[in-house]
Amino acid sequence: MARNRRSRKSPAPDHGRKGKSSKATTGRGKPSARDQSRNQQLSQLEDEIVGFIYRQGGEANRQEIFSGLQPASRGERKIIDDALETLCREKTLACKGEVYRNKDVKELIEAKISAHPRGFAFARPVTELADTRENDIFIPPGAIGSANHGDRVLIRLTKVRRDKREGRVVTVLHRSADRIVGTWQAGGLVIPEDDRLNYSVRVGPDQAGGAKPGEVVVVEVTDFTGDVQRPAGRVIEILGDSNDPFVQAEIVIHLLELPHRFSPETLQQVEKLTGLIEPEPGRDDLRHIRHVTIDCETAKDFDDAVAIEKAGKNYRLYVSIADVSHYVTTGSPLDQDAYERGTSVYFPGRVVPMLPERLSNDLCSLVPDQDRYAFTAILDFDGQGRPIGQKFGKSLIRSYQRFTYNKVFEILSAPPKAAIRTEYKEFAGDLEMMAKLAAALENQRRHRGSIGFEIPEPEITLDETGRISHIARSHRNQAHKLIEECMLAANEAVARAFSALDHPADYAFLYRIHEEPDPLKVEAFAEFARSIGVALPEGVTGPGWFAKVVEAVKDTPKEYIVSNLLLRTMQQARYSPENAGHFGLAAQDYCHFTSPIRRYPDLMVHRALEQLAGRGGKAERGKPRYSSAEEAGIFLSGRERVAVDAERQVVERLQVRYMAEHLGEDFAAIVSGIASFGVFVELLESFISGVIPLAELPGDFYEVDEKNHRILGKTSGRTIQIGDQIRVKVSEVNIRRRRIDFTLTED
Repeated sequence: MARNRRSRKSPAPDHGRKGKSSKATTGRGKPSARDQSRNQQLSQLEDEIVGFIYRQGGEANRQEIFSGLQPASRGERKIIDDALETLCREKTLACKGEVYRNKDVKELIEAKISAHPRGFAFARPVTELADTRENDIFIPPGAIGSANHGDRVLIRLTKVRRDKREGRVVTVLHRSADRIVGTWQAGGLVIPEDDRLNYSVRVGPDQAGGAKPGEVVVVEVTDFTGDVQRPAGRVIEILGDSNDPFVQAEIVIHLLELPHRFSPETLQQVEKLTGLIEPEPGRDDLRHIRHVTIDCETAKDFDDAVAIEKAGKNYRLYVSIADVSHYVTTGSPLDQDAYERGTSVYFPGRVVPMLPERLSNDLCSLVPDQDRYAFTAILDFDGQGRPIGQKFGKSLIRSYQRFTYNKVFEILSAPPKAAIRTEYKEFAGDLEMMAKLAAALENQRRHRGSIGFEIPEPEITLDETGRISHIARSHRNQAHKLIEECMLAANEAVARAFSALDHPADYAFLYRIHEEPDPLKVEAFAEFARSIGVALPEGVTGPGWFAKVVEAVKDTPKEYIVSNLLLRTMQQARYSPENAGHFGLAAQDYCHFTSPIRRYPDLMVHRALEQLAGRGGKAERGKPRYSSAEEAGIFLSGRERVAVDAERQVVERLQVRYMAEHLGEDFAAIVSGIASFGVFVELLESFISGVIPLAELPGDFYEVDEKNHRILGKTSGRTIQIGDQIRVKVSEVNIRRRRIDFTLTED
């Protein structure tokens, strides 16, 4: 590797040419304040020159450099000439006459910056396609220059040690953030919500748009060339009060750049859709089949309906899914917008839908007593829940009843002569039959080794004014499991149908795959589990082994912690045209078929099924946004991860605001982690996370025992370990940092 240029803090060496030393010094060798300022300007200018030449393809002449940097005076032209001479003398540039070329191009790397609030950053080379950090370049504090999180930059390597690389930002090639979401402050500063952005935006009074202090706004950065810590900008949108849950969702939508406005072409296409629904050739008329929908109380879109029939000891299950492909034709503006989103994103009280409301809440919603186009999986099972036949096709159905999970659970739990069973006597028998089949299907899955994770999530309830009224753990009952088993069965059946083909690659079909976990992570988990007293099963660590671990801690204080850590041991499920099976479900074949209203991969599966049946029709009229199923799988897996991150961020933002109103109150909690600085806890009823700083633990001095995941009181001998249930009190809430501190409540 060629030598790195000298440190910016060091005085320049004398090159023996009078008056040509690039960095001025005082007589004692220490730069004066004036010289330091000039040296800094020269250093920045040299980087600008290297960056400009890089943008020009690696070579530029003197006149092109002047045209690009646009010096305003003869003095500035002289400074550029001095900088060019220095770069040539230091052999950073190869210089021939007035033509300059970047040397050591292997040390110049295009990368994307991932900044940290503490001032350092990592740069991922743009050539790295995989979502991995192995080749990231560390950028220490002070070496990031004017770059900010998300910027595309040019990096010069400064250190290479084995597999670790360090560098500094030479220049910003492209600013990622021309629009910033932040809080308007009195005096005209907008503080970014993203704390990885290390600047505030300066907005003049005539550019404020009527914003008031404390409001969340979107600003457009208009000038980065002045003070990089306070670039100029103007307010282009006022989002509103930061305590409003809907505003918090808007913040995350902007931060993660979620597509949330449909194109004019899409809206025009939707306006032209007809609401006429009638029998048509090639579509089975199943309106006589007694379909029902079962969803949560607040659901507005109903994309799946189920029905059941009994033939002797066998079952026939109908899983009918809204036929989105009938309306969303391949390559249309509506299709392109749906693909760009990839999935709907759900926040408390609102949704960023994949499809416009005209489709998701109307034409493709299986509302009661209305004919709807569907795609139906007709699945036959024996009495033990083993598949014995399957058929798929376009259909015309009618939902006979809209049920909620709680209503179905109430019916199934009620005695035979209860009033509710009398009220729904037309459906009670079918629901009981589905419950029996669901239990048989679950038993089949568990027998083959499917992992039965039961990890509740926080459920945020908003009042009539849109404020947070309650946060509590979500609850699952028999009705949730009933529908879940029906959907799993349909997804597996569709995937099996494509796996049985001689040439499945002929169809743009995406499997939902879940690969085996990393053995090193499994061993780390096993070591942790043993340290907290979990008796691990013998044998190979396949799906069945994991299932036994989950069963071993079921209904114990350790269940939540072990299940969470076990889940983190797993790889992320993803979409792929190559079938690698689904480890968590212990399934050889699996896909997503049941939610095309909210997931684009499901829409692709529907189109593949239509093609398989020889009815390409409307679905094949245009050209899709993706060039291959592999490309689509990578993109859509990424969109799913962004959606999950967005939903998590909004929940965290609302949780911290909720807890700010409960300072001093105490709650039951479980110890979820041990660190050198404190004890991580999660509240049992709301699953809100926080930390007890080690220094705040009362009555003793505690030491961390990392090997056994616990802390020990030196005087009292008290032990606090992962999985312990304790009581804590809310002591401090930092809303901006989204941090909640607790103290231990003495028994």
